[in-house]
Amino acid sequence: MEYRFLGGTGLRVSRLCFGSLTVGPLQANLPVREGAEIIRHALYAGVNFIDTAQLYDNYQYIKEGIAGCAADVVIATKSYDYTGKDIRRSLEEALRKLGRDYIDIYLLHEQESELTIKGHWDAVEELIGAKKKGMVRAVGISTHSVRGVRAAADVPQFDVIHPLVNMRGIGIMDGTPGEMKEAIAHAFKCGKGLYGMKALGGGNLINERKEALAFALSIPGLASVAVGMQSTAEVDYNLSVFNGRQVTLEMELAVSRQNRRLHIEDWCTACGRCVEQCGQGALAVSGGRVAVDRFRCRLCGYCSAVCREMCIKVI
Repeated sequence: MEYRFLGGTGLRVSRLCFGSLTVGPLQANLPVREGAEIIRHALYAGVNFIDTAQLYDNYQYIKEGIAGCAADVVIATKSYDYTGKDIRRSLEEALRKLGRDYIDIYLLHEQESELTIKGHWDAVEELIGAKKKGMVRAVGISTHSVRGVRAAADVPQFDVIHPLVNMRGIGIMDGTPGEMKEAIAHAFKCGKGLYGMKALGGGNLINERKEALAFALSIPGLASVAVGMQSTAEVDYNLSVFNGRQVTLEMELAVSRQNRRLHIEDWCTACGRCVEQCGQGALAVSGGRVAVDRFRCRLCGYCSAVCREMCIKVI
């Protein structure tokens, strides 16, 4: 496994980051023991970086997964809190549920611009104080926008930026993949540590996974790339890609045979854009959100391209 330093944080992270959203209640909803075993499988193979968030409600999976692991594991988490009081509670919750004395990276979740960062500044100041006390080692933001990356690059107090980037631009709120790459390069020059997310477009690029992962790995400013994994077969496949080893036919078949489905997140606003985009008639607005007809859905992922909230995923 290749490791890189995450900007000036002093944190040395594996190029492959375990994106833990997929194992927990919001997606695969695996039993805790099963999810923890998948995490442990990745750790034993050299992955030392795990990405999570308060929203994912999966701290228990990670706590059990890292139990007894001899290597130092870097954990990044995030929350939507904008007041100091609330983010202090969220930090304490993370420490308690993960069974740790500190959080390696704590991020403001899904910041859009300099305006949203300004609106969350009370929370930023609380995190800066926690960093001085040794409760947090690095502070920053996650973002789905080019503007968010550029805004965070200009904030001296931020150590880490976690941007959304993939070869099709799925989920980027305000620009193209090329514009996001330029913003990442700018932030890297400013000394920020960066690790990417949604390289597979929320699962919508699974059928193009080789090309999609190669694209993410080709971006010079990214120290690591978080990839959601919900089976040991997916872990082994990604390990081969990230380590430059040949992906065997057996690995391809194991990943391809996994049963997948279109998943609509709870924050769907029922705007109807995806319904209009679907040529199979597999989507419909029902009960204030979009519903999926599993028999008609072909998992093409075209619907996700028009979802501004990125609430459509293939899992």
